Amino acid sequence: MTRRISLIVAFVALSLLSAPAVAEQGDGRLDSLFGDLLGTSDQVAAEAVQDRIWDIWLEHPQEDVVFLMREGVQNLNADRYAEALAAFDAVVARDPNYAEGWDKRANAEYLLGNYDNAVRDIGRALALEPRHFGALAGLGLVYLAIDEPAGALRAFNAALAINPHLDGVRQQATKIRQQMAGSAL
Repeated sequence: MTRRISLIVAFVALSLLSAPAVAEQGDGRLDSLFGDLLGTSDQVAAEAVQDRIWDIWLEHPQEDVVFLMREGVQNLNADRYAEALAAFDAVVARDPNYAEGWDKRANAEYLLGNYDNAVRDIGRALALEPRHFGALAGLGLVYLAIDEPAGALRAFNAALAINPHLDGVRQQATKIRQQMAGSAL
C-alpha cells in the first residue's frame, strides 16, 4: 500500500506542474486572495483571507450540489463518515470538476481509514486547484497515518508555501523535523 500511495503522489506532483484551475477554482478573486495570504503577517487578517478562499471554494452554481455539500459536512462534523462519503460521492458524480467536492470526499475517506482512496481524491482536488492548501495538509495527515513522516513533511511544507498561516500544519512539520533529526543521530 505504501509504495502505491507513493506512486500516486508522484503522479499527482507531476500533474500539478501543468494542471489548469477550472470551475470555481478559476474564480478571478482567488489570485488576489492568495497574494494577500502570502503578503500579510497579521494572523487575524490571514484568517479572514483563508475564510474568503474557503467560501469561494465552496461556491457552486447548482443548488443540489450545495445542498449535498452541506449535508456531507454536517455528517462529517457529526462523525457519520459513511453518510458523509455518500453525500460527497453524489457531489463528484454531479460535478467531477468541483475541487472542493473531491477534497471533502478525501476527508471522509481518510476518516474511514481508506487512505488509498483519500490520496486519489486529494490528487483530483489538486489537479483542479493546485493551491488547495487544505488538500495538501490532508495529504500530510494521510502520510502520518501510514507512518511516512518524510512524505508528510513534504506535503505540509507544500501547504505552508501556499498558506504560511496554518499554525497546526507548521507545528506538525516542526515536530516531524525534530523527530527526523533525532532519528538521524
